[in-house]
Amino acid sequence: MDAVLRNLNAIPCPSGDGCTEVGCLLQHNRDSSSAGGAPGQARSHGLDANRGLDSKRGFAADDTQDATGPRKRPKVASGSERLLSQSQPLTATKPVSPPPVKRKLSSAHSHPNPITTASPSNQKTSSTTPFGGKNPFASPITTASPKSSTVANSATGIKATRPPAVPSNRSPVRKPEALNPRHLKSSAPTSHENRVKLLNALHEQLQRLNNELKKSSDPGDKKLVFSPQELIWLALDKEVKFATVQPSLYLNRIKSDIYKHKKLSVSDWRKELIEENKKKQEALSAASGKLPQNSNMGPPVTINTGLDSDQEVQILKYLLTPIRKLAQHGYVPVAPTAEEIAKARAGEEASLGFEECDRCKSRFQAFPGRREDGVLTTCGPCKFHPGRLYYTERSAGQTGPGERKYRCCDQPMGEPGCDNHEHHVFKVTAPSRLAALIPFAETPPNSDVPEERAICFDCEMGYTTRGMELIRLTATRFPEGSEILDVLVTPIGEVLDLNSRYSGVLNEHILDAVKVDDPMEARRIIQELEEKDQAGAKTGSGGGGESSEGRTMKKRMQMVSSPMVARALLFAIIAPETPLIGHGLENDLNAMRIVHPTIIDTILLYPHPKGLPVRNGLKALARQHLNKDIQVVGAGVVGHDSGEDARAAGDLVRLKVAQKWKDMLREGWALNGGKIVLPQRSSRSASDPDKWMSG
Repeated sequence: MDAVLRNLNAIPCPSGDGCTEVGCLLQHNRDSSSAGGAPGQARSHGLDANRGLDSKRGFAADDTQDATGPRKRPKVASGSERLLSQSQPLTATKPVSPPPVKRKLSSAHSHPNPITTASPSNQKTSSTTPFGGKNPFASPITTASPKSSTVANSATGIKATRPPAVPSNRSPVRKPEALNPRHLKSSAPTSHENRVKLLNALHEQLQRLNNELKKSSDPGDKKLVFSPQELIWLALDKEVKFATVQPSLYLNRIKSDIYKHKKLSVSDWRKELIEENKKKQEALSAASGKLPQNSNMGPPVTINTGLDSDQEVQILKYLLTPIRKLAQHGYVPVAPTAEEIAKARAGEEASLGFEECDRCKSRFQAFPGRREDGVLTTCGPCKFHPGRLYYTERSAGQTGPGERKYRCCDQPMGEPGCDNHEHHVFKVTAPSRLAALIPFAETPPNSDVPEERAICFDCEMGYTTRGMELIRLTATRFPEGSEILDVLVTPIGEVLDLNSRYSGVLNEHILDAVKVDDPMEARRIIQELEEKDQAGAKTGSGGGGESSEGRTMKKRMQMVSSPMVARALLFAIIAPETPLIGHGLENDLNAMRIVHPTIIDTILLYPHPKGLPVRNGLKALARQHLNKDIQVVGAGVVGHDSGEDARAAGDLVRLKVAQKWKDMLREGWALNGGKIVLPQRSSRSASDPDKWMSG
């Protein structure tokens, strides 16, 4: 306020030289004439009046003001000697207030070693003002300690001290603790004295087992031995868990745990530690979205059904997964009608190409066929999280679920995306909109297809200006797993993203592909090109050969001209009675616009405990039931492989075939001349397919 009043001396006083107001703050001609017209002296009267006001309030004007305004914290005058009897202009020799807390300091603070910069005047800081009073803001001269960084301002002589920055690459160290019960956020389940006694008893048993494990000569046991502080942490963690999870059962649970460890032998203690370490490793791997490097899955499962290939196919009709009631989960049991397709097309025209991004959920506009200026999508690049959300483990005392984080970057939900792409992308799921682009087709009859044939197939999709479209189709024979069809597909819309992270299809695969619709002609051309390549070095895999395991992506592949051509190639090897085997077949069948009545979906064969729409992933099912890792990336391998996924789904179905055949044998089924025959005593009930349907 005083600074504002002081600036009034630039406004002419309405009364002029006849002003009789004592201490008028406005400008008068007499002030200029008395000062001799010297510049800078016309405001002396205003300053004097301002100082007078300050003196009346009991503040020392010299200690509370500077050239820019009043000080933040004026100092109360202690005597009459602090008051000024005449005006004195402020000079630049007065110390300036220290910088505010949020002021950006010199880069010297980031130096790991303490740095001290001296002030210009003999490296000393004045503690008195030009008016004889002490400066309440002057800092005493200090010596930089080895644990802090000190920087002096050369203009003011004021030193700022701050602790050194901790290196960001240093992992946090757990704080040492004493063997004393931790403080609980909620009320304790029992008295502190009881908690101390029970904690000491638990620690005593843990210490006994740890000391006995120390005596072991096995080098592996040395890694399981706890230090004294780690034993205290372990006991405290256990006690807190008992006190926060079901605290009403605290006494019973902790006493049972003490008794259990009292009866525990060293060998059992060793097994328990190994199992706990394994669970922790798996939890960390699941949270990061990666598999542990030293995963002890054991050897791959050997599947022995006791049947030959044709007999295994015969069992499949008892494993069919009906989808008549699963339309709400994406399956299309009946093709959309013409009215539904017309309505979907009208809606697309009315929307003007506006869609919701499948990754970042923002709105954008897509232009099939490109806009006049060549643009495919609007709203700039897409920033998104490629990993899914997961719940972290709950902390001690936490009752609700853990924090939700992204597997890709371990950032909490709501943080900006960690990955970006040039275009926004979208996915169409409504059957009517899918049929508006490519009509659905039912599998036509085919007399050339053998009766004892089953096909495992998988599709890979990429993003285009028409949504998510088919870009690769692979089919393998069941149960052998040998390849029967593997082609790249040219989508209808312009490609926005090949989705290589999941599809495994790269730009070089498209460039090196042989673009021929005829499979025989494509195989001949590929064989000729590979013979030329083998002149210098051996290629990774045969172009037209069949593979029964591993990845099937080749250097050169056939690429058909449209999804309709790929569908025709699949129709050439199946009939309506041919079982189609896969994982998440609603996505594959919808991408190809196929309505097939005979399917076996491993999602329905191995349902999630929570039921649809929650489902088990193919990768998790392969690890759990086959002891096999699939969809493993690294060492130049990117994304999924449709051939590998198709064979994995076939192996999972073979496990169900073996289990079903054992059940049928107990019911009296038998083999007669290579055919599975019904039990004689209950032929009517056994012939009822619904009795044996697993879906």
